Amino acid sequence: MARNRRGHAPLTFAAVAAILIGLVLVSLRLLPGSPLASAAASRWGEPSPPGRSTSEPSDRSDRPKATPTPSPSLDPLPFRDQQIDLDLKGWYAWSVQDTRTGEIFGSENMDETSTTASLIKSWIVADYLRRTDEAGKTPSDAKLADATRIIRDSDNTRAEQFYNSIGRSAAIKRMVSICDMTDSSPAADGGWSRTNLSPRDTTRLGACIADGRAAGPKWTKWLINEMRLVRGAGDFGIRKAFPAAERKTIAIKNGWVDRTREQEMHINCLAIGDGWTMGVMVRYPVGMGYEYGMKNCQKITEAVLGKDV
Repeated sequence: MARNRRGHAPLTFAAVAAILIGLVLVSLRLLPGSPLASAAASRWGEPSPPGRSTSEPSDRSDRPKATPTPSPSLDPLPFRDQQIDLDLKGWYAWSVQDTRTGEIFGSENMDETSTTASLIKSWIVADYLRRTDEAGKTPSDAKLADATRIIRDSDNTRAEQFYNSIGRSAAIKRMVSICDMTDSSPAADGGWSRTNLSPRDTTRLGACIADGRAAGPKWTKWLINEMRLVRGAGDFGIRKAFPAAERKTIAIKNGWVDRTREQEMHINCLAIGDGWTMGVMVRYPVGMGYEYGMKNCQKITEAVLGKDV
């Protein structure tokens, strides 16, 4: 009997060993990343783990890196960012703003101020329209007709009425604040014609009108259209330097006045184009007349555009 028990012992150990080996093989099939796991999946008809090839490296650094898509570059503006030297009598300064990026460049003295004359009427009308809308009101047809006369024909009487209605110097302080100006200020006597504005801030005024801060969302398109329709004596300067077909797309407001106190002519030009605004200011002896400065606004623009002048 004892001999029979000893004879069965080797069979028992062999069975146990076979069971242990089987368990190890099953574990290897279930272990992620094991070669037996993929083989088992093939045999058992199970799909590979989603989004992962069985031959893909497990280290993320081994995977191909996506190439970033470059952002499209902006078309260059037609203006040259360089100093110009023209043989002009008196003082002149100019500035251009790329309204797509906010970049401003211009003459070395673009931060110097001069009196605006009628150029500031663009802000007077804008401020009136925005404040009227903010008060929940709509300008009457008569008021809109007055605003048209102020912009297109530079009507002084109606401009004075609008200026009084919006608080005179307080309106200029709003312009400096709303349009993020750095150089400009109200006139010492409180009048609109002697508002102090620099060419650099003139481009900021143009940008402020173009993006809706000045006149507000309801009236911006209306105001820009009126500025495109400036006519008569006020139609000179910056846009005259562009081809005829393009001029009608450029909004403008100019100023011109003879300052007897200073014995100077002050001629100023504001223009709003596609992706840009420009300001040009000139001062020279009063006896030279208006036309000299009006032509020089155009001449300066042509030089900045790179045209022969």
